[in-house]
Amino acid sequence: MDFGGGDEIRFERLGRAGVVTLTRPQALNAVTHSMVKALDKALHAWERDHDVDVVVVKAQGRAFSAGGDILHVYEAGRAGKPPVDFFADEYRLNAHIARFRKPYVVLIDGIVMGGGVGISFHGSHRVMTENAQFAMPEVGIGFFPDVGASHLLPDLGGSFGMYLALTGNRIRYGDALWSGLATHTIKAEDQPGVLAGLAETGDPESVLRGYFVSAGRETERPTLEAIARHFSQASLSDAIDSLERAAVADEFAAKTLATIKTRSPTSVRVAWRQISAGQTLSMDECMKMEFRILNRMLAGHDFYEGIRAAIIDKGSVPQWRPAGLDAVGDADVDAYFAPLGERELEL
Repeated sequence: MDFGGGDEIRFERLGRAGVVTLTRPQALNAVTHSMVKALDKALHAWERDHDVDVVVVKAQGRAFSAGGDILHVYEAGRAGKPPVDFFADEYRLNAHIARFRKPYVVLIDGIVMGGGVGISFHGSHRVMTENAQFAMPEVGIGFFPDVGASHLLPDLGGSFGMYLALTGNRIRYGDALWSGLATHTIKAEDQPGVLAGLAETGDPESVLRGYFVSAGRETERPTLEAIARHFSQASLSDAIDSLERAAVADEFAAKTLATIKTRSPTSVRVAWRQISAGQTLSMDECMKMEFRILNRMLAGHDFYEGIRAAIIDKGSVPQWRPAGLDAVGDADVDAYFAPLGERELEL
């Protein structure tokens, strides 16, 4: 089945299932523009196809998807042509998956971050194995948790989503299940059985019930209570104050505070506002808000500096501008959320 995407993504029909396989293992299945357009085309076709009862998305290699093709974004932006069209299509795809009218089952057996989260966690059935790890690490590269994170993360109880957004920390499948990010956990070795069952029956509920294995939370209760206490504050400065007071005697608070202080101050301020706003917005409204932020991020400094430090000059320390949270004013943050006029995202 050819919906485009070349050798980066494969589409096939197996019984009752439309199966998508990400086929860029050498690039950790980073999501490209052609993959986005091909997947959207397939979803439109399968939504209308009465012979397709369920869509299954899986990946080759040791990563489900480590994010978007960020190096391409960096190079295009540096050349003065930020790839806004890529993000517009990606965000439209994220919104499409969120309202997709058939079961959308994702088998995650490895790292899933950034753009990979966007094509998986808005689906109805988010299945993770013991090899799975989830992260939205964008504040560490001077970017922001996009691809619908402002819709996804506020729903997690105990301010866990805000904690993930501001630290960029990774979690495993137990935390993902208990927080509500994942809907099911299975053994990695059972993936072929799950796929065969879905192809035969088209019924994810009965198939996944048969393979479900319980996964305990990796983060212990005292830490979860600390996260809830610090990250449920009324403002970012209150949250930082709360962490600073606790850091004197509490290793978790000290470590978390140290992590946030290595992140882009602008990104942290924007992410706090974005995740807070997302609590009361629909998925479509979140995508429009994120597109506004995106346009400003691609015209700014920290994203390019973050990619330089992480990828170009691997392991060097990014020089953020402004360099501290106190130097990023409310008006600076407001500018990221201002309407785009004729350039607003159309869904």
